[in-house]
Amino acid sequence: MPNPSRLRAAALTVTALTTLSVLLAGCGGGSQEDDDADLTDQKLSWKDCPAPSEAEGGGAAPSPLPDGDEWQCATMKAPLDWDDPRGDTIGLALIRARASGEADRRIGSLVFNFGGPGGSGVTTLPAFGQDYAKLRTRYDLVSFDPRGVGRSDPVECLDDDQLDTYFQQDATPDDRAERTELVDNTEKFNAACEKNSKEIIPHVRTTDAARDMDLMRQVLGDEKLHYFGISYGTELGGVYAHLFPRHVGRAVFDAVVDPTQTAEQSSLGQAKGFQLALDNFAEDCVSKTEDCPIGDTADDVEARIARLLKDLDRKPIPGVFPRELTQTAATGGIAQALYSKDFWEYLTEGLEQAYDGDGRVLMVLSDALNGRNENGQYSNITAANVAINCADDKPRYDTAYVERKLPEFRDASPLFGDYLAWSMLSCTDWPVAGAADHPDVSAPGAPPILVIGNTGDPATPYEGAGRMVDALGKDVGVELTYKGQGHGAYDSKNRCVQDAVHGYLLDGKVPAAGTVCS
Repeated sequence: MPNPSRLRAAALTVTALTTLSVLLAGCGGGSQEDDDADLTDQKLSWKDCPAPSEAEGGGAAPSPLPDGDEWQCATMKAPLDWDDPRGDTIGLALIRARASGEADRRIGSLVFNFGGPGGSGVTTLPAFGQDYAKLRTRYDLVSFDPRGVGRSDPVECLDDDQLDTYFQQDATPDDRAERTELVDNTEKFNAACEKNSKEIIPHVRTTDAARDMDLMRQVLGDEKLHYFGISYGTELGGVYAHLFPRHVGRAVFDAVVDPTQTAEQSSLGQAKGFQLALDNFAEDCVSKTEDCPIGDTADDVEARIARLLKDLDRKPIPGVFPRELTQTAATGGIAQALYSKDFWEYLTEGLEQAYDGDGRVLMVLSDALNGRNENGQYSNITAANVAINCADDKPRYDTAYVERKLPEFRDASPLFGDYLAWSMLSCTDWPVAGAADHPDVSAPGAPPILVIGNTGDPATPYEGAGRMVDALGKDVGVELTYKGQGHGAYDSKNRCVQDAVHGYLLDGKVPAAGTVCS
């Protein structure tokens, strides 16, 4: 994935899993209330949900819930510019499932953000809604497409054909010509974003989305915002807690973004995190009772992967016709599979096939990372990811700076170091200035927030959870450690983690700080 400033928290889509199955079978204080009084009085018109738009990823309308209830969708108006709250508005797409339990036990709405930035909550929540069935007993489950995402005035940059070409480029240049091509393509991408989305891109900062959530809280009729943030959703939740500490209800942060890091530090941390996940994958493969089909030892597994990527840099192999599996696409596909231990089997199969000259599985994994479905349509997750990161992050890096940093990134990860170092160029010529070096999440006066770190998390390394706790401030962050693999903890189905989350969100029982689940 050449452009985004760091690997996002992108789960495999249902469409990508279907495609893989086919392949494998055959092979701050709330100051906004007075200013936006008119918008807080709006009434949402909840209706049956339509099929997802192309920007949301396409596909079919969400299926009914297991109890037969239908998902409901609505559009909420919000100010385009929160500095001019009575000016132009945009529409934010919302989805909900009404609480399934007794009415007198309903707590309110539980708002989800699944990360990215740039992920569509309107498509993600119903795709994984059954995982939150217990939480639905006392909450309306609610999610949304943040501004610039999906149906919420999406950022638009390149079209589908242009993106196919864009993702075929070499994201780890080895010489001056390749560096020039990478810089030129990044400039073209960013110029297309400015041309096609100049009205929205100045207004997609995380602080804007946090203010949208406080408006959402009021429109939904909740005194407090009860919240479940995953990956980037933890950064959004932390910014919300900073802006509106007195409005925070029961909140859980899972797969925690380190709020103290610059974009460079975050990319370097991800290089270490994905290298750790790759090490764990290799060790797992060779530890099984049957022979590991992709290497005799963990070092052998990783050495063969390195050789594959080097070979692909010289000569790509057939991928998903008519596209070829390049070094960049293979690296992205490997990264995508490391987001969850459930996908390690696909990575093993994909590597086996790639060694035999068949790049289809790794390319499907890469497509999932980039938001491409089997019909060749891209969601706007890449465009939104770049726009939000570049609006948030103040630092700008050039090729000379990246070249100086390459040794440090390669030390962190021989496989992912170059990939993540060069991705720092994505915001160099972005037309909107970045807001800050890192977000402010200090939230004095907020109630306890449960902060869950996973020791094997590749995309948001474990250390970020402790730093989030410290940054939130005294008596706010409560850290829980999960000794596991993959991005996030709750969806691992670990009983200890889920009991802690349910105990807090459903019954208000805060687990002891320092609790460890394994």
